[in-house]
Formats: sequence, structure tokens, C-alpha cells
Amino acid sequence: MAKKFYITSAIPYTTGFPHLGHTLEYVISDVINRYYRSQGRDVMFTCGSDENGQKIVEVGEKEGLSPQEIGDKYTKAFQNHVKNLNVNFDEWRRGSNKKLHWPGVIELWNKSIKNGDIYKKKYKGLYCVGCEQFYKKSELKDGKCPEHLRIPEEVEEENYFFKLSKYQDRLKKLIKNDELKVFPEIRKNETLGFINQGLEDFSVSRPKERLGGWGIPVPGDNSQVMYVWFDALTIYMTSVGWNYDLKLWKKYWPADVHVIGKGIYRFHTVYWPAILMSAGLPLPKSVLVHGYITSGGQKMAKSLNNVIDPEEILKKYETDPIRYYLLKEIPTQSDGDFTKERFKEVYNADLANTLGNLVSRVTTLCEADGLEGIKNYKDAQKKLKISIDQNGYFKHLEKFEFNLALEKLWRELRKIDKKIAEEKPWEKTAKERKENLKSYAEKLLSIAYELQVFLPTTADKILKALQEKKIKKIKSLFPRLE
Repeated sequence: MAKKFYITSAIPYTTGFPHLGHTLEYVISDVINRYYRSQGRDVMFTCGSDENGQKIVEVGEKEGLSPQEIGDKYTKAFQNHVKNLNVNFDEWRRGSNKKLHWPGVIELWNKSIKNGDIYKKKYKGLYCVGCEQFYKKSELKDGKCPEHLRIPEEVEEENYFFKLSKYQDRLKKLIKNDELKVFPEIRKNETLGFINQGLEDFSVSRPKERLGGWGIPVPGDNSQVMYVWFDALTIYMTSVGWNYDLKLWKKYWPADVHVIGKGIYRFHTVYWPAILMSAGLPLPKSVLVHGYITSGGQKMAKSLNNVIDPEEILKKYETDPIRYYLLKEIPTQSDGDFTKERFKEVYNADLANTLGNLVSRVTTLCEADGLEGIKNYKDAQKKLKISIDQNGYFKHLEKFEFNLALEKLWRELRKIDKKIAEEKPWEKTAKERKENLKSYAEKLLSIAYELQVFLPTTADKILKALQEKKIKKIKSLFPRLE
């Protein structure tokens, strides 16, 4: 029986259309998904939509729609976006699903209550609606939320609180010993630094009246609804059967890796494991924290006229060029930059020239020589695996360093190009030429097999072309951009 591997992508807040940061996250998650499937693992790959909370209510009021209509509108936009990216989740759990999600959240709440970890008290603090969280004054930047750059509201109310402070020592040990592995190391150290400052209990409910009644009711208290993060994080479990199909849940839980953006890593490395500890449930094994995308070195903002609409560039350039740029140019675990100018440079240099020209060159030579399709490329594949393994390719994949893994594959592509230039098969005898061409085709086929993880559509085109009865010149994969 294949060993399971459960990967989750962060749950987007459905208050707007997907931005390029979401695109990056889905592509990163999908590479992990495809890689582990290629290794024969039994992979479960899930996501969902965060459809509760004050921000949903606010956006609904602005757009003249109910919170449910807002959830429907933007969830559909996200699901269409992942489809356009050639990303296929096994399950998409919506936070508004009263049948498959709400009961699981209530069950988790009741387990924490039973353990004495949830209590009610009055509280006064600075609240950012965008983050759906309270901030200390020391955490603000020029008096504003560091994430949304807006002045938080001063809120005084009575809510339920979770005893986060109770789990400080256990959390510290958990992170320090890599029982919950945090990638990259800088986020692990930041998490430990946050824990060492002293953890405070945090609010896990909001007054029902403030949210217009929207949200999951607190069991036994009709005046309160659950805090959106307590609700949304549980999607990771209700996606795989928590509280309705325990056989499925026991098969896949805990998650092997949560993929998230750096703006929400504390919720995943501190709050979420503490809640699971309280409920006596298994903890996720790792959290991969990716960075942000800037444009021209600046944060994307409408006021700077540098916001990139991912759907617009997908329609113009198709899926694989976008996947390649994000995976190659944005270091998986830190920030990176996207401009249309740089995109065109990378496209022309790496895709049109290195990959596209090589495929065209090899298939043209093979067609001219009447070379039969490659049926057995196991020897070439074995040699490629040895070569790239020696250069750390598989280690990079296991450590989620996809930009470095791609460098190794492009090095192999350049080797084939160099070999053709040196051997000049067109000057050889028919027998020698055939041996040369078969060698190039086998190597290219082997690389295409590895490329399926990163550029699935392109890889499939190459694999198909080289395994036809007779190899024919392949149509230009990536026409040059002017």
C-alpha cells in the first residue's frame, strides 16, 4: 500500500478576486502534489474558502450582496483560477458548508471546552478587520496594521478566549525540535522569538451582532459566533472527513505540509498546533512559508499602478510560462519580483530559446532522418536521475527549493544543446547520425518526464511527440515575444 502524503494550500479569504500571491501559492502547492504522486505516494491535495468573518460582511455591504452571495461570487473566481493554472485539488471545502464543515468546527470547539481551554472575559484592544485579529501597540507600524497598513479600530467587548499561554512551553519544544518543521529557517526562528516574548490567550469568538449573525454559532451561547481563524483552520481537517468520515480522516490526517504565505504563518505555527493539542489531536508535520511578490521592488498597489492581474497574463501567455516564471524567479521561501519586462526576458531566454529551440531542433533532425519514436528510455532516464541527483536535484525538491531544482534541469537541457553543436550529426554517416539523434531524443524525453512536475502541459507535448510511431517536428512550444 502506498504511503500517504497530505498537502494543503492556504484557505483564501473570499473578499476579492485572486491576486498573483495566490497564483504563486497554488503553483508551489501543485509542484509538491505532482512530485509526491510521481514518487508513488498516495497524495491528498486540498484547499477551501474562508467565507465567514467581519470582512465578508463589510464587503457584502459595499457590493450590495449578502455574505453568502459574496462567498459564492469569489469562491467561484478562485476555483476558476486554479483550473486555469492546471491545479487540481482533490477537495475544496467551503467555510459556509453547514453539512460537512460546521459540525467539525463545533466538535473541535467542544473538545477544547472539555479540556478547560476556552473561557469568557471582557477585553479591550486594537482590532484590524483586514487581518481579523487584535494587535498590541508594539506590533503596529506607524500606528497601523503592518499587513494592511490601516489604523486598527479600538474595540471593547466580551468574547471567548483560548488558553494559548498554557501551551507556550510545549509549542517552543515542538518548533525547536522540528516536531513541527517550519520552512525556511528564518520563519522557524521568528516563531521561536514570538513564543519567547510570552504567549497571551487570544479571542476565539466575536459578538454575533457585530457580524450581523454571520458565522458559526458558539455552542450554548447564541450571542457569539466563532472567530474566523478557529473556523477556517479547521477546513484542513474537514476537507478529509473530520467528524463525518473518520476512516478517511484517520487515513490522511495529520497534514504532511501546510503551504502558506508569510503574512499568516503565526496562525499555522503557533495558534493552530495549540488548538490541536488542546483537542488531543495529531499535529501537522511541517509548514512551508513562502514570501511575497513585489513589482519593480515595490509592494503591489493600485495607487502605484503596478498590480498584475494573474488572469490577464494567463489569457495572454497561457499557463506554463506563468508557472515557470513564478517557480524559477521567485525563490520558494522568500520574496521575489515580477514585472512584465522581466517576464518577457525569462520567457525568451529560458523557454523560447533553451527549451523551445532545443525541442524544435531535435524533433526536426529526427523527422528528417525518419527516426522512430522512443519506446524505451529507461537507461537514459536512469543516467539523468544519477546526474541530477549528484547535483542535489531531489534534495532541492524535498526541501521545497524549486527554483534551484529547475536550474538543474535547465543545465541538462544546455548539455544536450552543446552535445549537438559538438557532434554535428548532420555531417555523420547515416548509422552514426541515427545513434546521435536517438541519444538526444532519449535524454530530452527523460527531462520531459521530470518536467511534468513543473510544466505539465509542455512536458506532455514533448513526451507525446517523442513517443509517436515516427518522430515529427513539434510545433513551436514558445514563440518568441517581441
